[in-house]
Amino acid sequence: MEIRVLKYFLTTIREGNITKAAKYLNLTQPNLSRQINMLERDIGHKLFERKHNNIILTPEGILLKKRAEEIINMVDKTRAEFNFTDKVIAGDIFIGAGETWAMSLVASVMKDVQKDYPHIKYNIYSGNFQDITEKLDKGLLDFGLLIDPADLSKYDYLKMPVKDTWGLAMRKDSPLSNKKNITKKDLLNIPLIISRQVMETEMQDNDFSRWFADTFDNLNITATYNLIYNALIMVTEGMGYALCLDKLIDNMEHQNICFIPLKPKLESGINIVWKKNQEFSRASKIFLDRLTNKFKI
Repeated sequence: MEIRVLKYFLTTIREGNITKAAKYLNLTQPNLSRQINMLERDIGHKLFERKHNNIILTPEGILLKKRAEEIINMVDKTRAEFNFTDKVIAGDIFIGAGETWAMSLVASVMKDVQKDYPHIKYNIYSGNFQDITEKLDKGLLDFGLLIDPADLSKYDYLKMPVKDTWGLAMRKDSPLSNKKNITKKDLLNIPLIISRQVMETEMQDNDFSRWFADTFDNLNITATYNLIYNALIMVTEGMGYALCLDKLIDNMEHQNICFIPLKPKLESGINIVWKKNQEFSRASKIFLDRLTNKFKI
């Protein structure tokens, strides 16, 4: 299984048919078809169904697409890690981050590093806990910015000296919009839009589950989200109230939405994590040293 052929495979998927992919790759159609057929023989499964000049991935093709993307990303990441000389330190640093205002603090460290090492480049991937940890575990990310509640047992980490505050995002014409704080009682009998990460960890023993206690089972959860932007669109359309973190609303430019914190106050810690026993590139090691100096408590 060659990297080149996996790239041909992914290009064919992106273009939607063999003819367009062959043109994009500057290959003849028979040559590309032969390469794909060889890949299918190597895998031992049919990858495409050809219908009306278009291709439809088989279940095996869907799986190979996911694996091929991971392989190509890993190859690119490995090449980037060796992008340096004895005199010039360069390379790519790959960071996954949940949506939090604390990313601005990490960005300040990135900027300081880049002043001293202008050939270092950053690649940012936004996602929730599951998205980021999956890529960390596969070596596709160097660092992750995770928001509690989060299981950190598999990782080394720095705990940032800041916290996010939980509350409700709602339309400004909502009956609750004139309140200074939102209590447990306020959460009952209103349509709630909740983070999927919270749903997945609610049964665990953490600050979030302790705050809600037996109230959680009585909530009217009408939708879930993994990133806040689409949740705020649902709030704007009147679908409900989004249980979310503070300091993100203004960035989304939703002028008709306001944020009201929970009471008692509920906060989440923020952690910069990496795989245990990870071998760092020169660029990543420099970045980690700067993070440690910035955030060590």
